[in-house]
Amino acid sequence: MLDFLPDAVRTILAFLVVLGVLVFFHELGHYLAARWRRVHVDTFSIGFGKAIASWQDRRGTQWRLAWIPLGGYVKLHGQAPFDETPEADRVAERSGQTFHNKPVLDRAIVVAAGPVANFLLAALLFAGLYATSGIPRGLTTISIVTAGSPAEQAGILPGDTILALDGEHVTRFDQLQRHIQPRAGQQVAVRLEREGREISLEVVPAMRPGSEAQPVGVLGIQGGQARLERLDPISAIWAGIVQTADVSKATLVGIGEMLSGTRSARELGGPIRIAEVSGEAATLGIVPLVNLMALLSVSLALLNLFPIPLLDGGHLVFYAAEAIRGRPLPPRALEFGFRAGFAVLICLFLFSTWNDIAHGGIGRWVAGLVG
Repeated sequence: MLDFLPDAVRTILAFLVVLGVLVFFHELGHYLAARWRRVHVDTFSIGFGKAIASWQDRRGTQWRLAWIPLGGYVKLHGQAPFDETPEADRVAERSGQTFHNKPVLDRAIVVAAGPVANFLLAALLFAGLYATSGIPRGLTTISIVTAGSPAEQAGILPGDTILALDGEHVTRFDQLQRHIQPRAGQQVAVRLEREGREISLEVVPAMRPGSEAQPVGVLGIQGGQARLERLDPISAIWAGIVQTADVSKATLVGIGEMLSGTRSARELGGPIRIAEVSGEAATLGIVPLVNLMALLSVSLALLNLFPIPLLDGGHLVFYAAEAIRGRPLPPRALEFGFRAGFAVLICLFLFSTWNDIAHGGIGRWVAGLVG
Protein backbone atom coordinates (compact mmCIF):
# COMPACT_ATOMS: atom_id res chain seq x y z
CA MET A 1 0.00 0.00 0.00
CA LEU A 2 1.40 3.41 -1.08
CA ASP A 3 4.67 1.71 -2.06
CA PHE A 4 4.42 3.41 -5.47
CA LEU A 5 5.03 6.80 -3.83
CA PRO A 6 8.47 8.25 -3.04
CA ASP A 7 9.62 7.37 0.48
CA ALA A 8 9.36 10.94 1.81
CA VAL A 9 5.86 11.48 0.41
CA ARG A 10 4.64 8.10 1.67
CA THR A 11 6.07 8.75 5.14
CA ILE A 12 4.42 12.17 5.40
CA LEU A 13 1.04 10.94 4.13
CA ALA A 14 1.01 7.90 6.42
CA PHE A 15 2.02 10.04 9.40
CA LEU A 16 -0.74 12.58 8.73
CA VAL A 17 -3.37 9.87 8.32
CA VAL A 18 -2.33 8.10 11.54
CA LEU A 19 -2.06 11.33 13.53
CA GLY A 20 -5.31 12.69 12.12
CA VAL A 21 -7.31 9.59 13.09
CA LEU A 22 -5.83 9.46 16.63
CA VAL A 23 -6.36 13.16 17.28
CA PHE A 24 -9.89 13.11 15.87
CA PHE A 25 -10.98 10.28 18.18
CA HIS A 26 -9.25 11.89 21.17
CA GLU A 27 -11.04 15.19 20.63
CA LEU A 28 -14.27 13.37 19.78
CA GLY A 29 -14.13 11.83 23.26
CA HIS A 30 -13.95 15.31 24.81
CA TYR A 31 -16.74 16.52 22.52
CA LEU A 32 -19.17 13.68 23.26
CA ALA A 33 -18.51 13.88 27.01
CA ALA A 34 -19.11 17.64 26.91
CA ARG A 35 -22.41 17.08 25.13
CA TRP A 36 -23.34 14.46 27.75
CA ARG A 37 -22.53 16.80 30.66
CA ARG A 38 -24.32 19.72 28.92
CA VAL A 39 -21.22 21.78 28.22
CA HIS A 40 -21.34 23.75 24.99
CA VAL A 41 -18.46 23.21 22.56
CA ASP A 42 -17.43 26.41 20.79
CA THR A 43 -14.91 24.84 18.37
CA PHE A 44 -13.85 21.38 17.19
CA SER A 45 -10.63 21.72 15.19
CA ILE A 46 -8.41 19.18 13.47
CA GLY A 47 -5.11 20.96 13.01
CA PHE A 48 -3.93 24.38 14.08
CA GLY A 49 -3.67 27.76 12.43
CA LYS A 50 -5.82 29.18 9.68
CA ALA A 51 -8.80 27.05 8.66
CA ILE A 52 -8.83 25.36 5.26
CA ALA A 53 -12.53 24.64 5.70
CA SER A 54 -15.01 25.39 8.46
CA TRP A 55 -18.72 25.20 9.11
CA GLN A 56 -21.09 25.71 12.01
CA ASP A 57 -23.65 23.13 13.06
CA ARG A 58 -27.12 23.87 14.40
CA ARG A 59 -25.88 23.77 18.01
CA GLY A 60 -23.44 26.61 17.37
CA THR A 61 -20.25 24.53 17.29
CA GLN A 62 -17.71 25.57 14.68
CA TRP A 63 -16.02 22.60 12.98
CA ARG A 64 -12.59 23.43 11.50
CA LEU A 65 -9.99 21.72 9.35
CA ALA A 66 -6.83 23.77 9.77
CA TRP A 67 -3.73 23.91 7.58
CA ILE A 68 -1.18 22.73 10.21
CA PRO A 69 -2.17 19.04 10.62
CA LEU A 70 -0.15 18.35 13.78
CA GLY A 71 -2.86 17.86 16.37
CA GLY A 72 -6.18 19.45 17.13
CA TYR A 73 -8.35 20.72 19.93
CA VAL A 74 -11.85 21.12 21.31
CA LYS A 75 -12.62 24.57 22.72
CA LEU A 76 -15.15 24.24 25.51
CA HIS A 77 -17.46 27.14 26.31
CA GLY A 78 -15.97 29.09 29.20
CA GLN A 79 -13.06 26.68 29.74
CA ALA A 80 -11.19 29.65 31.23
CA PRO A 81 -13.15 31.98 33.54
CA PHE A 82 -14.63 34.87 31.59
CA ASP A 83 -13.01 37.50 33.79
CA GLU A 84 -9.59 36.23 32.61
CA THR A 85 -10.54 36.24 28.92
CA PRO A 86 -9.50 39.25 26.79
CA GLU A 87 -12.43 41.55 26.11
CA ALA A 88 -12.12 41.13 22.34
CA ASP A 89 -12.40 37.34 22.62
CA ARG A 90 -15.38 37.19 24.95
CA VAL A 91 -18.61 35.62 23.77
CA ALA A 92 -22.03 35.70 25.32
CA GLU A 93 -22.16 33.22 28.14
CA ARG A 94 -24.57 30.32 27.67
CA SER A 95 -26.36 29.82 30.95
CA GLY A 96 -25.81 26.33 32.37
CA GLN A 97 -23.44 25.31 29.53
CA THR A 98 -20.19 26.90 30.74
CA PHE A 99 -17.33 24.51 31.51
CA HIS A 100 -15.79 26.32 34.47
CA ASN A 101 -19.15 26.59 36.23
CA LYS A 102 -19.80 22.84 36.07
CA PRO A 103 -19.24 20.59 39.13
CA VAL A 104 -15.74 19.17 39.41
CA LEU A 105 -16.98 15.66 38.55
CA ASP A 106 -18.46 16.87 35.25
CA ARG A 107 -15.23 18.63 34.34
CA ALA A 108 -13.20 15.53 35.20
CA ILE A 109 -15.46 13.36 33.01
CA VAL A 110 -15.04 15.70 30.04
CA VAL A 111 -11.25 15.80 30.43
CA ALA A 112 -10.83 12.04 30.98
CA ALA A 113 -13.00 11.20 27.96
CA GLY A 114 -10.19 12.00 25.50
CA PRO A 115 -7.79 9.28 26.71
CA VAL A 116 -10.73 6.90 27.19
CA ALA A 117 -11.67 7.43 23.53
CA ASN A 118 -8.13 6.47 22.48
CA PHE A 119 -8.28 3.28 24.58
CA LEU A 120 -11.62 2.41 22.97
CA LEU A 121 -10.24 3.14 19.49
CA ALA A 122 -7.28 0.83 20.13
CA ALA A 123 -9.56 -1.97 21.35
CA LEU A 124 -11.81 -1.60 18.29
CA LEU A 125 -8.85 -1.57 15.88
CA PHE A 126 -7.37 -4.70 17.46
CA ALA A 127 -10.81 -6.34 17.41
CA GLY A 128 -11.26 -5.48 13.74
CA LEU A 129 -7.92 -7.08 12.89
CA TYR A 130 -8.71 -10.22 14.89
CA ALA A 131 -12.11 -10.60 13.24
CA THR A 132 -10.80 -10.11 9.68
CA SER A 133 -7.13 -11.07 9.47
CA GLY A 134 -7.02 -13.19 12.63
CA ILE A 135 -5.24 -13.18 15.97
CA PRO A 136 -1.67 -14.52 16.11
CA ARG A 137 -1.36 -17.85 17.91
CA GLY A 138 1.75 -19.73 18.97
CA LEU A 139 3.83 -16.58 19.37
CA THR A 140 5.93 -18.15 22.14
CA THR A 141 6.63 -21.40 20.33
CA ILE A 142 10.38 -21.90 19.96
CA SER A 143 11.83 -22.70 16.55
CA ILE A 144 15.59 -22.58 17.29
CA VAL A 145 17.63 -23.23 20.44
CA THR A 146 21.24 -22.07 20.17
CA ALA A 147 23.85 -24.71 21.01
CA GLY A 148 25.44 -24.14 24.41
CA SER A 149 22.89 -21.46 25.33
CA PRO A 150 21.18 -21.19 28.74
CA ALA A 151 18.00 -22.51 27.12
CA GLU A 152 19.73 -25.68 25.89
CA GLN A 153 21.43 -26.21 29.24
CA ALA A 154 18.04 -25.92 30.98
CA GLY A 155 16.50 -28.56 28.67
CA ILE A 156 14.36 -26.32 26.43
CA LEU A 157 13.79 -27.85 22.98
CA PRO A 158 12.63 -26.55 19.59
CA GLY A 159 8.85 -26.91 19.36
CA ASP A 160 8.30 -26.10 23.05
CA THR A 161 5.78 -23.34 23.77
CA ILE A 162 6.59 -21.11 26.74
CA LEU A 163 3.49 -20.49 28.84
CA ALA A 164 4.76 -18.54 31.86
CA LEU A 165 7.92 -17.00 33.34
CA ASP A 166 8.18 -16.73 37.13
CA GLY A 167 4.45 -17.42 37.25
CA GLU A 168 3.66 -14.57 34.85
CA HIS A 169 1.62 -15.71 31.83
CA VAL A 170 3.16 -14.80 28.44
CA THR A 171 1.45 -14.94 25.06
CA ARG A 172 3.89 -12.99 22.86
CA PHE A 173 7.61 -13.22 22.24
CA ASP A 174 8.14 -9.55 23.13
CA GLN A 175 6.67 -10.26 26.60
CA LEU A 176 9.21 -13.07 26.98
CA GLN A 177 12.05 -10.76 25.94
CA ARG A 178 10.97 -7.99 28.34
CA HIS A 179 10.97 -10.48 31.22
CA ILE A 180 14.35 -12.01 30.41
CA GLN A 181 16.37 -8.93 29.43
CA PRO A 182 16.67 -7.37 32.92
CA ARG A 183 17.43 -10.76 34.56
CA ALA A 184 20.92 -11.64 33.36
CA GLY A 185 22.46 -14.08 35.86
CA GLN A 186 19.19 -14.53 37.77
CA GLN A 187 17.25 -17.77 38.00
CA VAL A 188 13.94 -17.73 36.12
CA ALA A 189 11.16 -20.30 36.52
CA VAL A 190 9.82 -21.43 33.15
CA ARG A 191 6.56 -23.26 32.52
CA LEU A 192 6.22 -24.65 29.00
CA GLU A 193 4.13 -27.02 26.94
CA ARG A 194 5.74 -29.96 25.12
CA GLU A 195 3.67 -32.43 23.09
CA GLY A 196 0.50 -31.67 25.01
CA ARG A 197 1.96 -31.79 28.54
CA GLU A 198 3.22 -29.02 30.79
CA ILE A 199 6.81 -28.98 32.07
CA SER A 200 8.42 -26.72 34.67
CA LEU A 201 12.15 -25.98 34.74
CA GLU A 202 14.67 -23.33 35.79
CA VAL A 203 16.94 -21.28 33.52
CA VAL A 204 19.58 -18.60 34.16
CA PRO A 205 19.77 -16.03 31.31
CA ALA A 206 23.26 -15.21 30.08
CA MET A 207 24.51 -11.67 29.58
CA ARG A 208 24.43 -10.48 25.99
CA PRO A 209 28.01 -9.78 24.77
CA GLY A 210 28.77 -6.07 24.76
CA SER A 211 26.18 -5.19 27.40
CA GLU A 212 28.56 -5.25 30.36
CA ALA A 213 27.79 -1.64 31.35
CA GLN A 214 24.04 -2.39 31.41
CA PRO A 215 23.58 -6.20 31.36
CA VAL A 216 20.92 -7.60 29.05
CA GLY A 217 19.74 -11.17 29.61
CA VAL A 218 19.36 -13.67 26.75
CA LEU A 219 18.22 -17.30 26.58
CA GLY A 220 19.50 -18.22 23.14
CA ILE A 221 16.16 -19.00 21.50
CA GLN A 222 14.21 -17.81 18.48
CA GLY A 223 10.45 -17.69 18.06
CA GLY A 224 8.61 -19.66 15.43
CA GLN A 225 6.14 -18.59 12.77
CA ALA A 226 2.79 -17.64 14.27
CA ARG A 227 -0.48 -18.80 12.78
CA LEU A 228 -3.51 -16.53 12.40
CA GLU A 229 -6.90 -17.56 13.77
CA ARG A 230 -10.03 -15.55 12.94
CA LEU A 231 -12.35 -14.81 15.84
CA ASP A 232 -16.08 -14.26 15.95
CA PRO A 233 -17.13 -10.63 16.64
CA ILE A 234 -17.74 -11.09 20.39
CA SER A 235 -14.48 -12.96 20.94
CA ALA A 236 -12.65 -10.40 18.79
CA ILE A 237 -13.94 -7.49 20.88
CA TRP A 238 -12.88 -9.20 24.11
CA ALA A 239 -9.47 -10.05 22.63
CA GLY A 240 -9.12 -6.42 21.53
CA ILE A 241 -9.83 -5.23 25.08
CA VAL A 242 -7.32 -7.71 26.52
CA GLN A 243 -4.68 -6.70 23.96
CA THR A 244 -5.22 -3.01 24.77
CA ALA A 245 -4.74 -3.76 28.47
CA ASP A 246 -1.62 -5.84 27.75
CA VAL A 247 -0.09 -3.10 25.58
CA SER A 248 -0.89 -0.50 28.25
CA LYS A 249 0.77 -2.61 30.93
CA ALA A 250 3.81 -3.32 28.76
CA THR A 251 4.17 0.39 27.96
CA LEU A 252 4.03 1.40 31.62
CA VAL A 253 6.50 -1.35 32.54
CA GLY A 254 8.84 -0.14 29.81
CA ILE A 255 8.64 3.45 31.07
CA GLY A 256 9.33 2.24 34.60
CA GLU A 257 12.38 0.34 33.37
CA MET A 258 13.66 3.47 31.61
CA LEU A 259 13.23 5.52 34.79
CA SER A 260 14.98 2.84 36.88
CA GLY A 261 17.83 2.53 34.38
CA THR A 262 17.24 -1.13 33.47
CA ARG A 263 16.21 -0.15 29.95
CA SER A 264 17.80 2.31 27.56
CA ALA A 265 16.05 5.66 27.17
CA ARG A 266 17.09 5.55 23.50
CA GLU A 267 13.88 3.61 22.89
CA LEU A 268 11.85 6.73 23.67
CA GLY A 269 10.70 8.02 20.28
CA GLY A 270 9.06 11.20 19.12
CA PRO A 271 7.23 12.51 16.06
CA ILE A 272 10.06 11.79 13.61
CA ARG A 273 10.23 8.13 14.60
CA ILE A 274 6.44 7.85 14.47
CA ALA A 275 6.54 9.27 10.94
CA GLU A 276 9.28 6.83 9.89
CA VAL A 277 7.46 3.82 11.35
CA SER A 278 4.17 4.96 9.79
CA GLY A 279 5.83 5.14 6.38
CA GLU A 280 7.33 1.68 6.79
CA ALA A 281 3.98 0.24 7.91
CA ALA A 282 2.23 1.80 4.92
CA THR A 283 4.52 -0.13 2.55
CA LEU A 284 3.60 -3.43 4.22
CA GLY A 285 -0.17 -3.05 3.86
CA ILE A 286 -3.28 -2.03 5.72
CA VAL A 287 -2.93 -4.61 8.53
CA PRO A 288 0.46 -3.37 9.82
CA LEU A 289 -0.73 0.24 9.50
CA VAL A 290 -3.91 -0.42 11.49
CA ASN A 291 -1.92 -2.35 14.11
CA LEU A 292 0.50 0.58 14.42
CA MET A 293 -2.42 2.96 14.76
CA ALA A 294 -3.82 0.87 17.62
CA LEU A 295 -0.47 0.81 19.41
CA LEU A 296 -0.03 4.57 19.03
CA SER A 297 -3.59 5.16 20.25
CA VAL A 298 -2.71 3.38 23.50
CA SER A 299 0.47 5.44 23.78
CA LEU A 300 -1.43 8.68 23.20
CA ALA A 301 -3.98 7.75 25.87
CA LEU A 302 -1.29 6.92 28.43
CA LEU A 303 0.73 10.03 27.61
CA ASN A 304 -2.29 12.25 28.17
CA LEU A 305 -3.00 10.57 31.50
CA PHE A 306 0.45 11.38 32.90
CA PRO A 307 0.06 13.83 35.82
CA ILE A 308 1.76 16.66 33.93
CA PRO A 309 0.01 20.06 33.84
CA LEU A 310 -1.20 20.98 30.33
CA LEU A 311 -2.03 17.30 29.72
CA ASP A 312 -5.38 15.74 30.60
CA GLY A 313 -3.76 13.90 33.51
CA GLY A 314 -2.52 17.17 34.96
CA HIS A 315 -6.01 18.65 34.82
CA LEU A 316 -7.38 15.56 36.55
CA VAL A 317 -4.82 16.01 39.36
CA PHE A 318 -5.97 19.60 39.81
CA TYR A 319 -9.61 18.49 39.87
CA ALA A 320 -8.79 15.81 42.46
CA ALA A 321 -7.14 18.46 44.63
CA GLU A 322 -10.18 20.69 44.18
CA ALA A 323 -12.50 17.86 45.22
CA ILE A 324 -10.43 17.20 48.35
CA ARG A 325 -10.09 20.88 49.30
CA GLY A 326 -13.67 21.76 48.44
CA ARG A 327 -12.52 24.71 46.33
CA PRO A 328 -10.21 25.27 43.31
CA LEU A 329 -6.47 25.63 43.74
CA PRO A 330 -5.19 29.24 43.92
CA PRO A 331 -4.54 30.84 40.51
CA ARG A 332 -0.84 31.23 41.34
CA ALA A 333 -0.50 27.49 42.02
CA LEU A 334 -2.22 26.70 38.71
CA GLU A 335 0.03 29.12 36.85
CA PHE A 336 3.17 27.61 38.40
CA GLY A 337 1.94 24.11 37.60
CA PHE A 338 1.25 24.94 33.97
CA ARG A 339 4.66 26.57 33.53
CA ALA A 340 6.39 23.56 35.06
CA GLY A 341 4.33 21.22 32.89
CA PHE A 342 5.22 23.19 29.78
CA ALA A 343 8.92 22.92 30.65
CA VAL A 344 8.63 19.15 31.19
CA LEU A 345 6.86 18.66 27.86
CA ILE A 346 9.44 20.76 26.01
CA CYS A 347 12.25 18.67 27.56
CA LEU A 348 10.52 15.42 26.61
CA PHE A 349 9.94 16.68 23.07
CA LEU A 350 13.57 17.74 22.63
CA PHE A 351 14.90 14.50 24.12
CA SER A 352 12.66 12.26 22.01
CA THR A 353 13.42 14.28 18.88
CA TRP A 354 17.15 13.95 19.57
CA ASN A 355 16.67 10.18 19.89
CA ASP A 356 14.81 10.17 16.57
CA ILE A 357 17.57 12.07 14.81
CA ALA A 358 20.58 10.41 16.43
CA HIS A 359 19.37 6.80 16.41
CA GLY A 360 16.74 6.74 13.66
CA GLY A 361 16.75 6.91 9.90
CA ILE A 362 17.98 10.51 9.82
CA GLY A 363 20.95 9.61 11.99
CA ARG A 364 21.80 6.64 9.78
CA TRP A 365 21.51 8.86 6.68
CA VAL A 366 23.87 11.47 8.18
CA ALA A 367 26.28 8.72 9.27
CA GLY A 368 26.29 7.40 5.73
CA LEU A 369 27.14 10.84 4.37
CA VAL A 370 30.14 11.21 6.66
CA GLY A 371 31.27 7.63 6.07
